[in-house]
Amino acid sequence: MSSRILEEGLSDSDRKPLLDYPDTSLSDSDTEGDAVFERKKRRHVNETAQGPKFSYEEAVEEAGFGLFHGLLLVVCGWANASDAVEILCVSFLLPTARCDLQLSSSDMGMLTASIFLGMMIGGYVWGYLADQKGRQRVLVISLTVNGVFGALASLAPRFWLFLLLRFISGIGVGGSIPVIFSYFSEFQPRTKRGAMISGLATFWMAGNILAAGLAWLVIPNTFLSFQLGTLEFQSWRLFVVLCSIPSLSSALIFGLVMPESPKFLMEAGRVEAAVCVFRKMYNFNHRGNTKPFPVTELKISPTSERGKIVANTKIQRISHRIRKVLEPIQKLFSDHLTSRSVLLLIIFFCISFGYYGLWMWFPELFKRIEDGGSPCANASQSSSSLQPANATCYHVKTEVYMEGFITAAANLPGNIFTIFMMDVVGGKVLLTFSLLLSGVSVFFIWAVQTKTQTLIMSCVFSAVSVIAWNALDVIGTELYPTQLRSSALGFFTGVGRVASILGNVVFGQLVDTNCAVPILLVAALLFIGGVAAIKLPHTKHAELT
Repeated sequence: MSSRILEEGLSDSDRKPLLDYPDTSLSDSDTEGDAVFERKKRRHVNETAQGPKFSYEEAVEEAGFGLFHGLLLVVCGWANASDAVEILCVSFLLPTARCDLQLSSSDMGMLTASIFLGMMIGGYVWGYLADQKGRQRVLVISLTVNGVFGALASLAPRFWLFLLLRFISGIGVGGSIPVIFSYFSEFQPRTKRGAMISGLATFWMAGNILAAGLAWLVIPNTFLSFQLGTLEFQSWRLFVVLCSIPSLSSALIFGLVMPESPKFLMEAGRVEAAVCVFRKMYNFNHRGNTKPFPVTELKISPTSERGKIVANTKIQRISHRIRKVLEPIQKLFSDHLTSRSVLLLIIFFCISFGYYGLWMWFPELFKRIEDGGSPCANASQSSSSLQPANATCYHVKTEVYMEGFITAAANLPGNIFTIFMMDVVGGKVLLTFSLLLSGVSVFFIWAVQTKTQTLIMSCVFSAVSVIAWNALDVIGTELYPTQLRSSALGFFTGVGRVASILGNVVFGQLVDTNCAVPILLVAALLFIGGVAAIKLPHTKHAELT
């Protein structure tokens, strides 16, 4: 049987692709070559019968945009808000918890730094696992760790135990923040991705407002305190328990109803599962449409096989595993990714030191203003008043929490601005603009002299700096391929946590003696981050690789 005979009965459209196959060196007498040709012919006919193969971007477009993406935004947004609540609740409980736990200013700096230390470790580890095992599973586990240990911290009778539990809670937060943005972005059509990720980032403001609102309602009301065994369960402890509920509820939702990322499934070679997810998206977005989902086959890019462990000794196996875990970092700083990775490292460090170093201390600075003067004018007087001398410091004026609530709500204009402008001008322009303007606003926080002026400049800083965070969330997901996306975000958020720790430690050490130094340092670092952002590549409407 010859190749010429095999082609009989095929139409011109069926015959042409056969001519495109690589030369198999068939001859009329080569029966083995005829068998190879026959298998290729049957595969081509089967693929033709099943329909054309779609790329990831094409499948996302076919699935449409509608109800599914709205529900996804709410679910992922609630998870993002839960992380904000868990992180920021510490700053709101400081004015009263310092009495119960007998904290100095240095201790408060360590406490705010502890959750960032956990996030630094959890960010990369969970990000690596998300790229290897899947986004959805990692989100469930990390959110559970966050909520469980955050709630347990309310029962800690001593500072060291409270510090440890907040640290473990931070490990959970460190996983969910980078993974949630990778997961969410991989469901979005590229023309909508910037606005949708900006919308997701907006829920951080919602969590900030929720934490501030709960603090305002719960902590000043000392009648909510009760005796729990030998532990006096103060109102701030109840506040800590309430702050863990969003994380636990998010873990439950992801575990019960949310699918795995279709992009991850494609990269893992699980094509049928990816098609199933796309089909669910299509059915949600095209309710009442009887037309079936047109995608049955997906194009998957060839992926490198995972390295096999050939070592026989335990030490060699452990060494191999460590190299595999650290391999994504090596890839981030190799070839064409080096320059963008260095720039992002600088930007994440600068914005994290500046934002969290200042933001976590806003309630304490507002309390000092309530005691009289500007945040820095009477720092030397405040150092003695901050010591837990008696129970009167449980009674903090509600204005402190009201001002924290107003500052959190000031994020809204910046969030609305990024939602409408992200897909118009791109994340790079917004990031640069925001960081430079944030530096200016922080400088004036140091210079102001009255409570009203400080509150106004704090709101300006809140509104402007959130633009940078939203832009960074978009850029971070678009600069790296699927196999590195969560690992990259985890690594850079880890770098940011190091900066956050340093920022809080610096504030804790200097807030009583040289308050102006950390504030001016924040302004300078934000300027440096803005200059670095100018060198980033444009990613507007870029395809996810």
